Amino acid sequence: MTAPKRRVLVIGSLAWSLVNFRGRLLRAMAEAGHDVIAAAPDEDAEVREALGAMGVRFVTVPMERTSRNPAADLRTLSALVTLMRAERPDSVLAYTQKPIVYGGIASRIAGVPEFHAMMSGLGFAFTAEGDAPPSPLLRLVAGLYRVALAGARNLFLFNASDEADMRRFAMIPPGVPVRQVPGSGIDTARFAQRPLPPGPPVFLLVARLMVHKGLRDFADAARLVKRSHPDARFRILGPPDLNPAGLPMDELRGWVDEGLIDYLGETRDVRPHLAAATVFVLPSWYREGLPRSILEAMATGRAVITTDTPGCRDAVVDGETGLIVPPRDATALADAMGRLAADRTLAERMGAAARRRAEQVYAVEKVNAQLLQAMGLSAPAGAPALEAA
Repeated sequence: MTAPKRRVLVIGSLAWSLVNFRGRLLRAMAEAGHDVIAAAPDEDAEVREALGAMGVRFVTVPMERTSRNPAADLRTLSALVTLMRAERPDSVLAYTQKPIVYGGIASRIAGVPEFHAMMSGLGFAFTAEGDAPPSPLLRLVAGLYRVALAGARNLFLFNASDEADMRRFAMIPPGVPVRQVPGSGIDTARFAQRPLPPGPPVFLLVARLMVHKGLRDFADAARLVKRSHPDARFRILGPPDLNPAGLPMDELRGWVDEGLIDYLGETRDVRPHLAAATVFVLPSWYREGLPRSILEAMATGRAVITTDTPGCRDAVVDGETGLIVPPRDATALADAMGRLAADRTLAERMGAAARRRAEQVYAVEKVNAQLLQAMGLSAPAGAPALEAA
């Protein structure tokens, strides 16, 4: 059974993410016969060309991802309403915070029949600082989500902890179906399994340069591991971040000058760096959804060390596909890294198990089939149904 042809608008906060995170989903929509439009704030010729090759139109909308300027956000809302009135989509799918908030509100103003939201993580505002009460920012964001999600046809979440917190803060209006999906999926052909590199152990962290991603814990743990494994290498790959919790570049340069960390900068193709790593590490205490970086590492056949936090712990089977440690605990992180540094066979065995799990649970074809079915954009034979909570 195939759904009738529809016009679908997909909104993200970064053009490259449309290709890197949602490319296979956009292609699947277009191949199902739908008229697909992808929107993001930044003009990117490479993205425009890649989307065009899929049969997807690309448009830009003003949006400042990290800004808290109400005037800028009103411009975003106005631009989205104008776009929707001009394009008259049958369905809108938005992911990440600002596209969901302003895409949801704009959809109602413009009279779009269906709005779908995909939460890839609760983000900075929901990254708790101990037992502190909810911040004014959290309360504001929760209220905006509550308004934006009113009447949504689907709310897709990547882990159960996000749903619990969204209900705790009354972010989900009554009657909105909540469906948990295994992340955005991973292309297990593009991210092929690779043998571990020869030589000393290499630990790789891939993330935006935010303190909440556990960068300082990684550096502190590296110092401890080097006492018993002086030849071990510790690498960080990722772009600077303008978030309030962004890591100062001077601090990162200090680690590099110390000979502790190799900083690899940023890239649009992480595969060579994963292939050159022995173990993948994400010591995040940020409110992740289901980190794409972990899925990419698993597909490549790498053991994963991560923290017992929402999203991170959901992706890893402790002791089987990797190791889970307490967040913000450099000593525990160093112990886990030291264990795998000392036992290459264990790293290989966990990496092979991680690859199998990536194929069985997180393969992008399986995830996209579920999403398209839930949105009524296709109903492929044999696709597992998603039950609404």
